[in-house]
Amino acid sequence: MCGIGGFLAKHAPLAQGEGLLARMTGALHHRGPDASGTSLIRGRDIAQIGLAHTRLSIVGLEDGAQPMVHGETFGEDDRLTISFNGEIFNFVELRAEMEARGRRFRTGSDTEVLLQLYDEMGLDCLEKLNGDFAFALWDAREQRLVLARDRMGVRPLYHTLHDGVFAFASEVKALFALPGFAPQPDPIALDQIFTLWAPIAPRTPFAGVSELPPGHCLVVDAQGMREHAYWQLSFPDHADAARDADPARVAEGVACLLTDATRIRLRADVPVGAYLSGGFDSSLTSALAAREVPDLHTFSVTFDSPEHDESAEQQAMVAALGTRHASVNCGEREIAQAFAEMLAHAERPVIRTAPTPLFLLSRLVRDKGFKVVLTGEGADEVFAGYDIFKEAGLRRFCARQPGSRLRPQLFRRLYPYLPGLQKQSPEYLAAFFGAGADDPADPLFSHGPRLRGTAAAKLFFSGDLRARIGDYDAREEMAASLPGDFARWHPLHQAQYLETRFLLPGYILSSQGDRMAMAHGVEGRFPFLDHRVVEQAASIPPGLKLKGLREKHILREAFGDLLPHDIAQRTKQPYRAPDSAAFAGAHAQELRDAALSPDALAATGLFNSGAVAKLAAKVARGGVSGFRDNAAFIGVLSTQIWHARFIGEAGMRNQAAA
Repeated sequence: MCGIGGFLAKHAPLAQGEGLLARMTGALHHRGPDASGTSLIRGRDIAQIGLAHTRLSIVGLEDGAQPMVHGETFGEDDRLTISFNGEIFNFVELRAEMEARGRRFRTGSDTEVLLQLYDEMGLDCLEKLNGDFAFALWDAREQRLVLARDRMGVRPLYHTLHDGVFAFASEVKALFALPGFAPQPDPIALDQIFTLWAPIAPRTPFAGVSELPPGHCLVVDAQGMREHAYWQLSFPDHADAARDADPARVAEGVACLLTDATRIRLRADVPVGAYLSGGFDSSLTSALAAREVPDLHTFSVTFDSPEHDESAEQQAMVAALGTRHASVNCGEREIAQAFAEMLAHAERPVIRTAPTPLFLLSRLVRDKGFKVVLTGEGADEVFAGYDIFKEAGLRRFCARQPGSRLRPQLFRRLYPYLPGLQKQSPEYLAAFFGAGADDPADPLFSHGPRLRGTAAAKLFFSGDLRARIGDYDAREEMAASLPGDFARWHPLHQAQYLETRFLLPGYILSSQGDRMAMAHGVEGRFPFLDHRVVEQAASIPPGLKLKGLREKHILREAFGDLLPHDIAQRTKQPYRAPDSAAFAGAHAQELRDAALSPDALAATGLFNSGAVAKLAAKVARGGVSGFRDNAAFIGVLSTQIWHARFIGEAGMRNQAAA
């Protein structure tokens, strides 16, 4: 795992090309603290190409330095040079296949396997890769720069065009090294965050900065830029999805593929640990890893608040697996103290504090001497584990009898961990979840309540920000971006697609995943997001994934005997952390005052100062409850801190440098 950056200057070499690459590696040092390297290349059709790399040494410790060149004995016009971030987990098999065809290798790294595979196949090599990656490859023969990102969006890659220079990097902050680049907020991206939790790629919170979407490749040459998708998530038509299937055979197939996905993700020349939350997904990942790794080390987060804490379940799994375990406790004070530092790595506003404990967890992992951890992310999206999937089915059930008082009471069974919900009347439950209010034919039906609840936080937007957003509707853009065959899918598969296509890469794998782990030079690996597992799960009939109100049914059938009974049958409890409560009281007063003062709010011009003052006072008294006010407060606070960190400081710094 590493950080990459670089540029392409089409018409004339940059006078300070080396300095630009050095500033990029400096901005990405935390992603690759073990080594760094740069390369400046002159092209025939392109004036200059620069590649930068910061290295986290995991595979090929002695001979995997980058940027790496293939064809050093060739002429300069035939060489391939790469800056690569991530892992190719099937590199052992790919190397063996190429060696059988007569290829010879000089290193033991997966980077060289990728280079030689590209040399053989060109862009078609992407279809052969099983991995989490983002890379930039200069192809001197074709005079083109190739950028590519893994199928699921585990590893990030951003790019911009500034003063005629095309630049790219693993993190946006490295792009700020461009002389004269003054970052500005994108109002539409802010609207998307306050509606969908994350921007819709390629949009980012920074105007003029684009994110390469998951499963996409971008080619830059003298003719311009061309982007295409080499992989897209898809599901069978509704009629085919409901076909009969042998549950035992399906479970066996799931078990075989997930076991292999875990096995190849343990490949490393350094020790590999695992995150253990106490839920089914991380417990299963840890159990599969423990079969391969003697003396497995596991890591977890604990909370002071009982509604968030899962330490009892964590300790049950530690005892069952015999792992060497360490945990970090995240009280409200710890979350408040680390929040701004977390945002410096997330590089975007958030509406939940959940990334912060994971930021602190990765620090613990690194302090314990580990660089790699397996995690259970992706299981809920791939095997239908989230409450939102059950909720959507129950809302459809209620819509068939709109006047029923019995059916809405089933919503209580979905959220046993929310005590306040248990006291509500059937009428309140029906209204809150939109039972009977939404059109089941709406492509976003499954996510209607969440989108409405989040978007309510936009009541705190300033008049100026509202004017800049105009009549834009994030829901409409999301719906317009859906694939043409979306309407033919089963409703559960439609809901899974929305979760996997938008929230997973935009928030879970970014704000809670790559950025929090790589902040401390830790690589997360995700067996459930092996594309073979994802594709197989997409083909499984919906009733085998969500059976009644039993989520991830087929996964539990496949592996239930591998875990203690209470863990194997445990109902989903989503990972959450204290939100506005973390900023109540005196310990967070300085942060509240600095970010939410009238002067600070006026400086950004993004929020209604009077409305925010009332909300902040309510938080200070510990009086905020409900999703809307919590999301609004965290969203406003994080946006203010983000703006001060990246727009104010970076803008002034780069203007001065210019």
